[in-house]
Amino acid sequence: MNQDPLPKYRFLVTLDPGDAYLPPAQAQLLPLVAAGAFQEVAGLGAQLEVTSYPEGGRNDSVHQLPLRHSWNRITLKRGVVRDAGLWAWYQAGLADSLGARRDGAVIVLAPDGTTGAAWAFHGGLAAKWTGPDLHAEQNAIAIESLEIAHEGLTRVQQDTAANGLPRQSQGR
Repeated sequence: MNQDPLPKYRFLVTLDPGDAYLPPAQAQLLPLVAAGAFQEVAGLGAQLEVTSYPEGGRNDSVHQLPLRHSWNRITLKRGVVRDAGLWAWYQAGLADSLGARRDGAVIVLAPDGTTGAAWAFHGGLAAKWTGPDLHAEQNAIAIESLEIAHEGLTRVQQDTAANGLPRQSQGR
């Protein structure tokens, strides 16, 4: 097994259909977003809120106690295309009081194209959509972004399925 660091420019993003969380009528309105159609992914991370608790009579240190665990929002960026897949997901969440939830994964590829590392997110909501900044004097691609609020990340085990993509490990 190669222990070289993975490049950050080769990755795939998959978004599962929303039918696991939506009623069938709404699930049919939500298109599947193609894997790997993003130029940037940010926000893979989490934090543990910790509170300080000074104990009386103990003056050499202060206890650090865990409170809550939270997950960062995942931000996806891509060039604006005529397919309104990201906008449709965001809009579907506005129509349902529980939101249009989807699971998905971020897969980092090794230089040879095999899976190097992968994280699956669970119960993702399209929490914020941002349209492109337009400027007539610049020759640049119009970029849209989507922030996904989710209920947790799972590091995916590296045994691969027949299609070469990682299988999700059990548990969160």
